[in-house]
Amino acid sequence: MSNFILIILYIVIGYGLQYVKLPIKNLANILNKFVIYLSLPAMILLTIPTIEFTKESVVPVYIAWGVMIISAIIVLLVSKLMNFSKKITGSLMLVSVLTNSSFVGIPLISGYLGNEALPYIVIYDQLGTFLALATYGTFVTTYYASSGEVSFKQIALKVVLFPPFVFLIISLFLSNIEFPTFIHTPLELLAATIVPFALIAVGLQLKFKLPRDELKPFAVSLGIKLIIAPIIAILMAKAFGWSGFIVKISILEASMAPMITAAAMASMVGLAPRLSNAIVGYGIAFSFVSSYLVYILL
Repeated sequence: MSNFILIILYIVIGYGLQYVKLPIKNLANILNKFVIYLSLPAMILLTIPTIEFTKESVVPVYIAWGVMIISAIIVLLVSKLMNFSKKITGSLMLVSVLTNSSFVGIPLISGYLGNEALPYIVIYDQLGTFLALATYGTFVTTYYASSGEVSFKQIALKVVLFPPFVFLIISLFLSNIEFPTFIHTPLELLAATIVPFALIAVGLQLKFKLPRDELKPFAVSLGIKLIIAPIIAILMAKAFGWSGFIVKISILEASMAPMITAAAMASMVGLAPRLSNAIVGYGIAFSFVSSYLVYILL
């Protein structure tokens, strides 16, 4: 419950700051850049080296990536069918595909299934959505934020130089390495800023009234993220004959709200910031109901 209160509080603080004359211009963009270039790399260095690859981790990872790949294909098809702009398509490729598997996922799923679900929530999050954020997310922002034609070489160069991806690669060589306190403590402090900074940035850019041309992509995005994504997870489980506790966790993870950091990424590079943040803000609120309905169905 405390996490939910904090989510609402941070968004409200950000929204309230819209009506305050701030000495800093473009605060939302500054916060988003801080999250992407400092907070997120710190989180990667703290979490990725601690993951233990086991047979039990396979199903959540398969479902996570399967849901994201199919969701991305659906976004592309619907965007083409509805003639969405490149910026809006890029926004949806992030916020309709990447799920909030940790900050929203951990308290909700733990509430539904108990604390024994935590190890598998972390596996889904770290080897699924978090890994996708650093790789797929980097590719999407590079491609859709660029004007005109972009060569594969340009995209590849931007991906390999993007801080989250760079630190992801570094972290893979740091397995089971414990950082000394003077390194670990600053990394923890930086990582802890992801949620408050990203959510305040969401609030700063949140608009309750969207222009008419953004209502369609808004509805499409939340429909894909909150309804279609869990259906994909359920169908995958049935197709491969997966069942049991771990599969329930994975399906519930797929039904979570859009990822907060995905909106930060989209906003930072100009991919429909107002729309991206509205999808995340409303998506978090709607997911409390939609995920509970998925839980009942399971």
